[in-house]
Amino acid sequence: MTMNAVSRREVLRRSAAAGALVIGFDVPARGWATAADRAGHLARGFPLFDGVLHTDTAATAAAAEDFGHIVHRRALAVLEPGSVEDIVRLIGFARRLRISVAARGQGHSAYGQAQVDAGVVIDMRALARVHDVDGSVADVDAGATWRGVLGSTLPRGLTPPTLTDYQDLSVGGTLSVGGIGGAMFRYGAQVDNVVALEVVTGAGRRAWCSSTRRPQLFEAVLAGLGQCAVITRAIVRLRSAPARVRLLHLSYENLGTFAADARAVVRNGRFDTVQGFAVPGAAGGWAYLLEATASSDAGEETLLAGLHDIRDLAAFSEMTYEAFVKRLDPIVDQQRQAGVWELPHPWFDAWLPDDQAEAFAGRVLSQLTLEDVGGGPIILYPTRSASFGRPLLRHPAGELIWQFDILRTALPAGTPAQTLIDANRRLYEHVRQIGGYLYPVGAVPLSPDDWTQHFGDSWPALVRAKRRHDPARILTPGQHVFR
Repeated sequence: MTMNAVSRREVLRRSAAAGALVIGFDVPARGWATAADRAGHLARGFPLFDGVLHTDTAATAAAAEDFGHIVHRRALAVLEPGSVEDIVRLIGFARRLRISVAARGQGHSAYGQAQVDAGVVIDMRALARVHDVDGSVADVDAGATWRGVLGSTLPRGLTPPTLTDYQDLSVGGTLSVGGIGGAMFRYGAQVDNVVALEVVTGAGRRAWCSSTRRPQLFEAVLAGLGQCAVITRAIVRLRSAPARVRLLHLSYENLGTFAADARAVVRNGRFDTVQGFAVPGAAGGWAYLLEATASSDAGEETLLAGLHDIRDLAAFSEMTYEAFVKRLDPIVDQQRQAGVWELPHPWFDAWLPDDQAEAFAGRVLSQLTLEDVGGGPIILYPTRSASFGRPLLRHPAGELIWQFDILRTALPAGTPAQTLIDANRRLYEHVRQIGGYLYPVGAVPLSPDDWTQHFGDSWPALVRAKRRHDPARILTPGQHVFR
């Protein structure tokens, strides 16, 4: 029987009879007290939830894992909210007792970002409704996945402007870090396509915010790494979805030729999405793949005009837009079945300045082995920096910037995960030296001082927002942004 199927009074009666109901927080022991306990120092004002506060080992163990399988922080409880008000109640209570709180969507973080030691994890999957699609925007819960959003928009011929390659990420999760994909050179990141947000701040306040309504809060939340508020709902922009697209693959043996054509493809405006990859070369080393889609009626010669004379290596295919945005599904399914999904994933994700991108990528790739990658992809392609407008999504200056991601998998017989994490830290220091930035979703150890430098001139505004909206500093400690 679900929580909604019975009254809360009935739930209380049944749980108390079973001795399993959480009735308070034992302050000296820093733990939850159930009806079976006789704790004498319970904090007053323990909230009554519409959902369920899980304290069992299975729930807390699950919340101590993420896609990275590297960091394991055990929470005291996991809240499965029955309403947004449950989040308000929890945060208000947690603030008073200085209990840390983190929101968790699909658990796709790589380094414990959504975990919390001896605190409470909010399982946002319980709030996953697509409320409305009206032709220009979608009103969705933060726990909804982008696959779920597409399920409501594609039948109407609509799509979010920028989609991540993997669709089973939560809306709240990607909006907390940025949300990037092959269409961002045209439309910006996902955070650039948000009309309004509903949030619960670290002070326990439920509020809507936008660029005109509480704009400081709005900007502190988008790409704000969960430091000031929990996103509970978002109104996101939509655009028309093409029925079909032509997918172009261009193969290169030379990094310089690949880079020149990648810049041209981003600048010429003929394509809707652009991505690039470093892949194992047939004779060893690395080769390069440029992938782009077009929905216009332009001919192949027009689309390839101005690029290097590699037409013999150009491959066009046609597919539905839905098939294109879900093209990774078979690969993900295969990895899950093979057990790869359960291995450590010490990812490295960064933005490189255009004038340093080739030299930096070339040096890194020349020293990188397949064992260092473990079968994961290496992403390398430019985008327009002007398409990004959120101050907390940090990136280099210049017309073009490059996404550079090493999506590592630490294979059982390969390089140990910690060795790869140490390598990530060294890469980060080199990226910083050349004027680049992290895209902070991977496995890179960072200190508060690193974060101060990362946010740069946006740091003072984030500090002010933290003081105002999370004065007890209880939210998302796994990011290690604040001491």
